[in-house]
Amino acid sequence: MSDRKTAMKTRTCNVKEMQTRTKQTAWAWLIDSCRVVVTVTCVVGMAAPGLTQQRGVNDDVELQVGIVQRFGEDLKDQMTLEATEGDRLTLRFLAGNMKPTTLAVDKIQFQIAMQPLPQPILAERVVLSNHPNFETAEDAANTWRSRGIQVEIAQPTNRWQVWARRDVYSTPVVRRLLLQTIQAQGVRTAYIDTKVVDRVPKVFWAVNGLGYNRQNVEISTARNLVKVNTGKTDRSARLYYGSLKMQPNSYGNYTLVNQVPLEIYLRGVVPYEIGAGAPNAAVEAQAIIARTYALRNLRRFAVDGYELSADVHCQVYFGLQGATGNTDRAIAATRSLVLTYNNELVDALYSSTTGGITAGFNDVWNGPDRPYLQSVLDTTQNVWDLSRYSLTKEQNVRRFLSLKQGFNEEQEPLFRWRYESKLPDMTEQLQKYLDSKKHPLANLQSIQKMEVTERAESGRILKMNIYTDKGVVELHKEEVRSAFKPPRSSFFYLEPLKNQNQELMGYAFVGAGFGHGVGLSQTGASQLARLGWSSQQILNFYYPGAQLERLNQSIIFWQEP
Repeated sequence: MSDRKTAMKTRTCNVKEMQTRTKQTAWAWLIDSCRVVVTVTCVVGMAAPGLTQQRGVNDDVELQVGIVQRFGEDLKDQMTLEATEGDRLTLRFLAGNMKPTTLAVDKIQFQIAMQPLPQPILAERVVLSNHPNFETAEDAANTWRSRGIQVEIAQPTNRWQVWARRDVYSTPVVRRLLLQTIQAQGVRTAYIDTKVVDRVPKVFWAVNGLGYNRQNVEISTARNLVKVNTGKTDRSARLYYGSLKMQPNSYGNYTLVNQVPLEIYLRGVVPYEIGAGAPNAAVEAQAIIARTYALRNLRRFAVDGYELSADVHCQVYFGLQGATGNTDRAIAATRSLVLTYNNELVDALYSSTTGGITAGFNDVWNGPDRPYLQSVLDTTQNVWDLSRYSLTKEQNVRRFLSLKQGFNEEQEPLFRWRYESKLPDMTEQLQKYLDSKKHPLANLQSIQKMEVTERAESGRILKMNIYTDKGVVELHKEEVRSAFKPPRSSFFYLEPLKNQNQELMGYAFVGAGFGHGVGLSQTGASQLARLGWSSQQILNFYYPGAQLERLNQSIIFWQEP
């Protein structure tokens, strides 16, 4: 763990005054609603990994959000950036002679071309472990640090990895000594990801007949509005506020990063997460937890030089065209409000549908327990008695999942579900999952039996055994969702499917909910709002013991154990 102090730096943050307009086109309303801008100064302190992070907050914090990740992973990738009507894009970059260069254009298209290297290079990293989510990866990283190994967390694909720090373990000899040492201690998850690279993807674009291929390009406009289109038609374009930067990441390709003030960022999150048509109290609750979640999770993409992603690995952030008067008013009404516990931002996790009971943090991930993230029956009625009928028992899970009324989410289609899967499909899915983890049984050829062997108090699967022709594979917690396609959550039971000769043909996954199920249920929150609950009552229900506060200098954003 590094104990270096990171210098404090000052950023200028743009804070948008929200307006609601009618009888205008969507684009015109969005453009007009962003004209009035107030400038404030925010003092921002970035902590080294493993240390407490705390930011001084005056009014608004600027975020760095990766809105297009791993651009150039596919050589066919292309992306068009365009200014709004009457405005122009300003591009800033260093030319080949390292001289700062500025170009003004209406539109620009980024593409990818492979550039040969003068001579091949060895690209290597020690992958210590693979994980389906950031939370478990961070817990593993802390374990590696406790063993004296310096690490960094990365997301080269949709899965997360813990790497030995590349600047510390920087030579082939040192990397192999590290691997030999940890393997001698019985660790089987680590390996060296190595390849010889003779060409690399380069982002390029053309202006006035001249081609450019600079790695770092900053894009801004006078109105602070840019349309970004990664598709083939204008219908796929999204409108983002703030400035953009095309920058290299740690995987040999690029990320388009949006620098945007927090409160404006929320305008591109809230309507896509809970829906613009949700009841006002539920939308306000969503705004508060989305704000809290963003500020607590700024460390996620430190390895790539930004803070948050724009997908479900953080929060869905699709820009301003989805903003509505309803969501804007909820964001404005809750401005600067966050949830805390013991003067620290809570881990403000939430999901679409819990299936009738929320999951505790450790039911799904590894790491220190969060006292405010415990199992809560998602109902206002006396539907189930957990003290008498524990959901750690298989027969009680089956009975609970047969109940379809009396819950906050009962009208949601994914409140209860059943999906069938054939053994050949399940075998192929498991092979791919195990291969991604470099698991020793990835060469299995058949699944012979599956059984749930341990459940949490919330009914979520803690351990499931898969008996194969090569041996027994143990899946833990959220791995069951990563290894197989059917489960929409880890709250399910298995029902064998057999033919007329009683031969196993596959399994039915019979379950409840959609997502991890920890913290607030968006479906349940909407129902509670319809029942007349306030946003604070909703938050108290899903995060018992947490406090509602305005951002201030004393609140800790996050800290390692």
